[in-house]
Amino acid sequence: MGEAALIDGKAFAANLRARIGALAADFAQTTGRRPGLAVVLVGEDPASQVYVGAKARACEEAGIASFEHRLPAETSEAELLALVERLNRDDAVDGILVQMPLPNGLDEQAVIAAISPDKDVDGFHVINAGRLSVGQPGFVPCTPLGCIMLLKDRLGDLSGLEAVVIGRSNIVGKPMAQLLVDANATVTVAHSRTKNLAEVVRRADIVVAAVGRPEMVRADWIKPGASVIDVGINRLPIEEGKTKGRLVGDVAFAEVSAVAGAITPVPGGVGPMTIAVLLRNTLVAAHGHAGLAPPEGL
Repeated sequence: MGEAALIDGKAFAANLRARIGALAADFAQTTGRRPGLAVVLVGEDPASQVYVGAKARACEEAGIASFEHRLPAETSEAELLALVERLNRDDAVDGILVQMPLPNGLDEQAVIAAISPDKDVDGFHVINAGRLSVGQPGFVPCTPLGCIMLLKDRLGDLSGLEAVVIGRSNIVGKPMAQLLVDANATVTVAHSRTKNLAEVVRRADIVVAAVGRPEMVRADWIKPGASVIDVGINRLPIEEGKTKGRLVGDVAFAEVSAVAGAITPVPGGVGPMTIAVLLRNTLVAAHGHAGLAPPEGL
């Protein structure tokens, strides 16, 4: 079969961000203000600090105002909920993102539930999950929405294709399955309890791996020519003479590339899409708050 085509999420995301930048400039001209995203970070989690910094830079580049709220780890739930309530009422804020995970003692579900569904650009609120499940407009979590964009760009119409999603989290697996159903694919959600997992995956024209287990999906799981979307990002133990462990996905990239028709790399595949879609959701929220039609082509 030869080598799988690389699905270049980095290039697709850069293109999407450029389109968002142009539309954000139009929005600012029409309304006299920039779209605004508030990012709340509680505590000192190093990975979260990196993500928050990356989100702030991406906002700036796209002409979106970024409002950062950094709170100490000992912040009480009442204080955090009071901040969310203030941001819900703030007309300069179109999107609210509370960076997960939260420090111990803070109830993530209660915090997500406090965010106005129309400012929930992460798409985690139960109202947005409900909107997705019944086909109403709402916000979809950024990673699965980025994945479906990459699949449609690669394959065009997904009607009638067999898709297997490995993983059933609320953040990726479940919304991913729903987006594929909405695109008229035939969808199986597989997980740690699935019997004969390799056999189930081998039926699929589209495989989305989102389990958080390094290189779990092997070449003999994959139907020749299938499109493989690897959502996993895992750091392997440090090898001798190296300072950092290698980053790998949930798919054994080198061997699966010899069988698949197309595959996303890790890094440089799904990861860059997540922040680009966050900007897209913020721009869509801004249009909704300003009483404007949603931006075209996003």
